[in-house]
Amino acid sequence: MSETKSITAVTNGQGKQLRRFAEDAVDGAIDDGLLDKDGAQNLIENGDEFKADIIASIKKHSLSNQYAHEEVESSYAYPKGYKVKGITEQTNILRQLFPGIGFADEKLAEQPLPPNAEGWFAIPKWQSVGKTYGEALQRVLDLIEQTRNGVFHNYCKGRLGANYLRKHERTQKKLEALGEAQKGYDILVVPAQFGLRHRGRSVRRAREIFLTNEFGLGSYEVGIMILTHPERLMNYDDLWIDCAGDEFAPFGGDFHDVPYFSFGGGFGGRVRFDTLWFDDANEFYGSASAFLPPDLL
Repeated sequence: MSETKSITAVTNGQGKQLRRFAEDAVDGAIDDGLLDKDGAQNLIENGDEFKADIIASIKKHSLSNQYAHEEVESSYAYPKGYKVKGITEQTNILRQLFPGIGFADEKLAEQPLPPNAEGWFAIPKWQSVGKTYGEALQRVLDLIEQTRNGVFHNYCKGRLGANYLRKHERTQKKLEALGEAQKGYDILVVPAQFGLRHRGRSVRRAREIFLTNEFGLGSYEVGIMILTHPERLMNYDDLWIDCAGDEFAPFGGDFHDVPYFSFGGGFGGRVRFDTLWFDDANEFYGSASAFLPPDLL
């Protein structure tokens, strides 16, 4: 489950030092007698595989090891038939759900996606939906229940105030950057992924290895994405979604939990909204995240 830590260019000094490491490794292999003329020729003839091995090692050792034990293998994925809708279709759905909501800069979705994003998602600024973040989220949860004919359960009912729920600082700053870049629009156009990238990782581990331009999506943003893409979460075996952009204090004051959306329980199954410890690694879950376009870094 290794990832590239950053998409930003390395400095000239870093590049020189890394190249020196590679040269020193080859020189050391020669000096230690690990390579002779025939061995060197074999390496040259297998140059593509040799380069692939070097790249694999770079990926392995450039990744932070902090909380590396908070990863488990997972085969859970998106349901068949799910795909990211076009941005116009998404905004039309949102204007039906939120009468009076404004528009989005839909031309942004014509740009190339940042690496690791799965598609462009339409997400209204929470300030356009509620007076507080908790009120905006509650409105989204109410709509999920309504659009699913009541087949929904909120285990955090009555605990969405500021003493229980808050935005993660990284997510707050990145969303502000997106909002500033799309000033004048109620609906943000956001390049994101719906959890598959970080499946099997605890939220704490996912946050540790986020790319420089990557940030976790909160329960409000994920809830919006579920509203525009209800087919994403329809069965017990669908990958459940950690909301890594939020922090939750189940008893008020100690923000050690993270909200998530899952599916199960009850006759026929239902979408559920609940929380778990941020260091729990579970094969059922994957953190949803978004990415700042390169021009905003």
